[in-house]
Amino acid sequence: MNTEWQKLGWSAALAAQWARWPDASDLAPARVVAVDRDRLVLTDGSAPFSARLSGSFVFHQPDPAQWPCVGDWVLVARGGRDDGEGLIQAVLERRTVLRRRGVGGMGEVQLIAANVDTVVIVQSCHFDFNPNRLERYLVMVRDGGAQPWVLLTKTDLVTPEELAAQLAQIHAMGVDAPVMPLSQLSQDGVEAFRARLLSGQTYCFVGSSGVGKSTLINALLGRSAQLTAVVSHTGEGRHTTVRRELVALDNGALVIDNPGMRAFGLIDADVEAGGSFSDITRRAADCRYADCSHSGEPGCAVRAAVQAGEIEPGHLANYLKLREENAFYELSSAGRRQKDKAFGKYVKSAKKSFSRAHDDD
Repeated sequence: MNTEWQKLGWSAALAAQWARWPDASDLAPARVVAVDRDRLVLTDGSAPFSARLSGSFVFHQPDPAQWPCVGDWVLVARGGRDDGEGLIQAVLERRTVLRRRGVGGMGEVQLIAANVDTVVIVQSCHFDFNPNRLERYLVMVRDGGAQPWVLLTKTDLVTPEELAAQLAQIHAMGVDAPVMPLSQLSQDGVEAFRARLLSGQTYCFVGSSGVGKSTLINALLGRSAQLTAVVSHTGEGRHTTVRRELVALDNGALVIDNPGMRAFGLIDADVEAGGSFSDITRRAADCRYADCSHSGEPGCAVRAAVQAGEIEPGHLANYLKLREENAFYELSSAGRRQKDKAFGKYVKSAKKSFSRAHDDD
């Protein structure tokens, strides 16, 4: 197996997919390190190169949610162009995916990253600490198959008592993901975090703007401005992240930085998948009714636990909100599918009518 590909996360499972692909000998695997509209930057472990989607790929995959995103492995043809640009013919099956509902849209899917081993959820202790948003992130991360970590930054801006209270609140939520506090200013916790990043593993950082994601990645890179090891030939560097891109650290770990994301809409997610609602789902097994909504039915064990002080009211409220939001999305998606189906029938009927009229002529 190509050792350079292995450094980028290549695996035997991906190799098996490549071998099964038609005309595989004419295509080579590469990993997506950046996406700028219709232009993609890929790497095969040597030099980075630009690529675009082939017409055949777009024809067979009209849904943009199936198009490559950062972290994807693609099969690309590179011959026949003077500029060296590649043509992407296929996206290999994603092992994990991180996605959200498009901002302002009812059902559009926005892909954030693929084939991620760990998603690092970053919140600032000082102004951005938000347990409800943290639970939302945990649901989406685990639903997509990745492992979550929680990173609390800027600990130097809060007192030890405030930090202890935040950690206790996360623990009370039932979060079983690793929780790591650190300060870029004092360097407390930075080296311990760095030591957790393993060669060949892919880590995706998510969180709101200003929580210190890019600052931390710059420190891990040992550079004053964010430059990626795989696209540094372009000379691009930004103190504020404006696009998702894959960063190769000196120790071989792969990191995906992201623009700040405050909104993180659910898409057909299993709300219980986040792990932070295990206390609620465990209690729900004792409710009198199997379909208990925990909103006022008699014999509700979850409400009883809230009244007994064993579950925080806000924790339950967030659980119910996320579940209601997901149900609304599923209903909206079903409505769109029904409309699309009806429109498809209309088009077929119109074609038949036109054909009969043409034959009569």
